[in-house]
This record gives sequence, structure tokens and C-alpha cells, in this order.
Amino acid sequence: MSGPQDDTAKYDVPGGVLGLKGPVSKPAPGTVPLRGDLAHIALAGVHLAAHYVIPYGRTIGDGGADVMENTRDDSPILHHFEAGTQIEVLDAAGDWVWGCLGPDGPSGYIKASCLAV
Repeated sequence: MSGPQDDTAKYDVPGGVLGLKGPVSKPAPGTVPLRGDLAHIALAGVHLAAHYVIPYGRTIGDGGADVMENTRDDSPILHHFEAGTQIEVLDAAGDWVWGCLGPDGPSGYIKASCLAV
């Protein structure tokens, strides 16, 4: 990433004591930005995760991007984001980022090379 700009998405951080009050159904992969280890900060009062992340904004590059279920090239494609789509990145590791369009999803893994520079 280049430049000293602030691309962090702006979300209210939930205050007070957070707690889940009863069973919550697990969303299907590729829907809301929730994994076992982390979730979008906007989901803090709704879903339990080990960590909550304040996302940062990026843009999909000229070729668009397939949004995958996991970080394998043969992974099922869940969605396709067109060039210029603004996404929120929650995690980046190696050649992949995990991101979403917002706290309501959709979400998935995108090749980092598909992001605009």
C-alpha cells in the first residue's frame, strides 16, 4: 500500500459490556464478515469472535476480482466484485486478503494482486 492516507473505514466501536444472550445461528460462508478467529467490528454485539477488526478501505483493480471461499486457487467462487468496487479489508496474509463490502457482507478471500495500487 502506498501513501500516508487514512483508508480506515469509520465504524462506531460498541461500548459497555457486550454479551450474547442465547444461541445465534452461524451465517453461511461468504455472507457476513465472520470467521472463527475474527469478525468485522460492527458485528461485536451480534456474533462472538476472538478478535474484532476495524477494516481499512481498498479498491478492486481494473480486472475485477473473484471472491473465494478460502485461499486456494481451486476454491469455490462465492461472488465477483467489479473493477472500482470499494471493499473493506479485514485481514491480509501472503497473496490473499479477506474482505467484504461492509458488515452485512458479502465477504470472502480475494487475491491481493486484484486490488488497485
